[in-house]
Amino acid sequence: MLPLGRFLIISGIILVGLGLLFYLFDKVPFLGRLPGDIYIEKKHFTFYFPLVTCVVLSLFLTLVFWFLSRH
Repeated sequence: MLPLGRFLIISGIILVGLGLLFYLFDKVPFLGRLPGDIYIEKKHFTFYFPLVTCVVLSLFLTLVFWFLSRH
């Protein structure tokens, strides 16, 4: 159980750090505006889905958690 506790503490610290980043900066300039994000705007309708942003964040978090699990 000791490795699980360490993992949860490190994950919590990372999440708090990310939360502070998003709180302190109004908008991260590159997130949500990557090529491949779906944005459709019509007269009375707007649809936005940050597809590539989700993939990039998923890859980044996968690498972080993979790195943390190796130590």
